Amino acid sequence: MRPEFEFAQWDLTPREAAQRQRELAERVVVEDRFDGIRRVAGIDAGFPDDGQTTRVAICVMSYPAFEVLEQVVLERPTLFPYVPGLLSFREVPVMLEALERLTRTPDIILCDGHGRAHPRRFGSASHLGVLSGIATVGVGKSKLCGTFDEPAEERAAWTPLVHNDEIIGAAVRTRRKVSPIIVSVGHAISLQSAIDLVLDCAPRFRLPEPIRAADKLASA
Repeated sequence: MRPEFEFAQWDLTPREAAQRQRELAERVVVEDRFDGIRRVAGIDAGFPDDGQTTRVAICVMSYPAFEVLEQVVLERPTLFPYVPGLLSFREVPVMLEALERLTRTPDIILCDGHGRAHPRRFGSASHLGVLSGIATVGVGKSKLCGTFDEPAEERAAWTPLVHNDEIIGAAVRTRRKVSPIIVSVGHAISLQSAIDLVLDCAPRFRLPEPIRAADKLASA
């Protein structure tokens, strides 16, 4: 049985979907459960046609050289309405199908979105990680919830993102004097390892290289 078959449920009302997030959040692993990193993927979703279509793009890169090994772009009709906090129910079904088309399974996936940095601790990165069984990291361009102190201006500075007295992620400065990004555990990785990996994957730009590549594919 593939991991996602046991827990995947998509035909839900928004209220049922929120409850499902709470249930699956209990399955998120917040420690390292991967054995070395040779391939890192970036994954992103876009919604062309006024949201009627979900377009998912995956770019798998070698690590740490960041050479493109494989790319997949997949479009499917959007089946779940737009509801703040429930974006994963629009994105993740197509993400899982796109992952199945890869011939090289990534060791870790960087998701353009949030993991535990979510009101119910279960954003798209966590949803994808729990269902696929692959380690995932949430990489958000802005925060969804919580507060943080502004990190120092130097690259690699970071401060905790806190929500309801719980550390749910980190505001990480990937370039000097450039706005921080929000890094959070998706699944099967610790927060410190997630921060270190994101910094390794962002040697020149604000966003990690695999995310930048997936963004370009998704918006093409």
